[in-house]
Amino acid sequence: MINKRDGRNQEFDRKKIINAMIKACEAERGGIDMEFIGFANKVADGIEELAKSKDLSVEEIQDIVENKLMASRYKDVAKAYILYRDKRARSREYNSDFMKEVTRKIIAEDVENQNANMDEHSFGGRRGGTESVLMKKYALDYLVSDMARKKHINNEIYIHDLDHYASGDHNCLSIPIDDLLANGFKTRQTDMRPAGSISSALHLLAVIFQCQSLEQFGGVSATHLDWSMVPYVRKSFAKHFLDGIKYFSDDLIQYDKEELYKCSIESSLYKEQPAAYRYAMDMTEKETRQAVEAMLHNLNSLQSRSGSQLPFSSVNYGTCTLPEGRMVTRNILEVSIEGLGKFHRTSIFPCQIFQCMKSVNRKEGDPNYDLFKLALRCTALRLYPNYCNVNWGGNAGYDPEDPRTFMSTMGCRTYNGFDINGFGQLKDGRGNICPVTIILPTLAMQAKKKSEKSGEPIIDCFMQILDDNITIGFKMLRERYDYICSQDPKSAPFMYGNNTMAGYDGENIESALKHGTLALGQLGLAETLQILIGCNQLTDEGMTLACKIEQLFKDRCKEQKEKEHLNYGVYYTPAENLCYTAMQKFKKKYGEIPNVSDKEFFTNSVHVPVWEQIDPFRKIDVESVLDNYSNAGCILYVELESSVKNNLDAVETLVNYAMDKDVPYFAINVPNDQCEDCGYSDDMNDECPMCGGHHVTHLRRVTGYLTSDYKTAFNLGKQQETELRYKHSQQLRGWNR
Repeated sequence: MINKRDGRNQEFDRKKIINAMIKACEAERGGIDMEFIGFANKVADGIEELAKSKDLSVEEIQDIVENKLMASRYKDVAKAYILYRDKRARSREYNSDFMKEVTRKIIAEDVENQNANMDEHSFGGRRGGTESVLMKKYALDYLVSDMARKKHINNEIYIHDLDHYASGDHNCLSIPIDDLLANGFKTRQTDMRPAGSISSALHLLAVIFQCQSLEQFGGVSATHLDWSMVPYVRKSFAKHFLDGIKYFSDDLIQYDKEELYKCSIESSLYKEQPAAYRYAMDMTEKETRQAVEAMLHNLNSLQSRSGSQLPFSSVNYGTCTLPEGRMVTRNILEVSIEGLGKFHRTSIFPCQIFQCMKSVNRKEGDPNYDLFKLALRCTALRLYPNYCNVNWGGNAGYDPEDPRTFMSTMGCRTYNGFDINGFGQLKDGRGNICPVTIILPTLAMQAKKKSEKSGEPIIDCFMQILDDNITIGFKMLRERYDYICSQDPKSAPFMYGNNTMAGYDGENIESALKHGTLALGQLGLAETLQILIGCNQLTDEGMTLACKIEQLFKDRCKEQKEKEHLNYGVYYTPAENLCYTAMQKFKKKYGEIPNVSDKEFFTNSVHVPVWEQIDPFRKIDVESVLDNYSNAGCILYVELESSVKNNLDAVETLVNYAMDKDVPYFAINVPNDQCEDCGYSDDMNDECPMCGGHHVTHLRRVTGYLTSDYKTAFNLGKQQETELRYKHSQQLRGWNR
């Protein structure tokens, strides 16, 4: 009997020995002759006789064949046999590891929390995790180039969302909701009529977000929600006004409904009927509030992806000075402040972004300054909204009269820069197509080794290595872009059937994809500086080198953009999972290095390390300079204590300071803990000070968006990073700036 590797016993089969030897001979010599066949049969006969007297393992049989070949005049064939045997062994090991990983995902034994917005314990999460393992393996083995595979495996350039590489979908999208709501849209099963009221418009928005998110792997966004909702507030108001006429007027006045739809809710036409006007205003306010509540509940409960994953949605607002837009913005903020559900929870989705704009909402006297103040209160209590800078220098050329061109984000930080293919600063219908991320500390260690060997200055070595890898990063992005462009538009029927990605000509999907962004990301600038010069960007020396590095990224992306006529951009990667996994690989190769790999995570992109004890203005001063090298996505945030809710002037000072420093995207982190037993919310540990309960949820920002309890939803690296975040407000007392 023959003992198989999996523990099974099997009858001896001499043909397998002969076939293996023949394959080795053909591989080495290009063919076989009768003499070799006779030799192979003789070897097989000998092993068969031995197998009659005792059980043999597969390894023992292969050892005998190998020794017989080496002792014969077929030594060259022996080498081929050894290589073949090694290849099969590695293949078995690879497949064995693959099946072990699949098994761990199926039974939720290996929960990694790669995405804090996904429940890996759930049926959907287990199924999705298993599918992800298979799709990633397929992408690495059959789709990416050898160059890309090597860079990814060696922890040099990371290919994001490999499982989606295999399926060929893209990353993020700013959806043209104005068109979809005005014209209606189709889904696989039915079609949706144009929105006829504010309630139907916000309901359909959630449907649009859900449908689009199923055909991509990143965020979906509304770029100017307040402006988009103006027609539907007007429609609701007109309907309520006509009802009011029936209730409160004795005159049989005839109004053209379609003409009323075009009127402002503050039109003198309405005010001629004061009772009906007041009724319409009250009812429209009530409807808008209920519609906002429904939208938030929908976006926090519609599970659209495997693993009970919510659509990663974002809404931008704050610049519409029309009464209808202001009504929508105010209600979004008030409902967010109140919270959702029985215990008034913080709304995780959508990610809310308040668009700061000079002469519109930045200071006393501006028409939307009151909404800015309300937004600040909401941020101090709920972390949202974040703040986007419409006047950011990097968005030069936008149209002040067209909110579709205003600075807006699609998720935790991605945004669309200037489109070289004709859309300029238009945001709607454009997205981030795909990202890769350069692991800077790995390149720094390569430069260190090269410098020690050659005697060249370490910075010169690093800049050359980085330059080479930026070029390779472009090639990797182009490979994936071309693969995405090769997909059939039937793969994304909602997107291409409804033109949610702008520019689609009806035949070639590249006609739409070419307007999106190819994002070249980076991770671990602070640790890289430590390796190269022994300090980070808080020192003059560190900041000088940091700017030199970022300038190289910016210059090369600009050159490549013009060369290929594609929108290559500098991206400051959120690295929610990568900050941890890249560090684990780095430690395995280079060990624990003080201030570099002595923690469980790399510092995200160009951020100052979270443990640095500096005041918030200093953090803004440093990171605002670096953020302006990015044109594809970044975020700057500061950590404050929960007491800031009692000092909104401090929050306003910080937001305005960041905007004046030309920061494109800014956020404020405050503790947001909630007792699951009584609903009390404030900064607390694991015991509620009100009821003594121990079911406390610790809500924190992951990268740019929020999630539930970071102690269970974040990976180990992100957990440690969260716990090490220094409260920058501790450096300030009095907040006189």
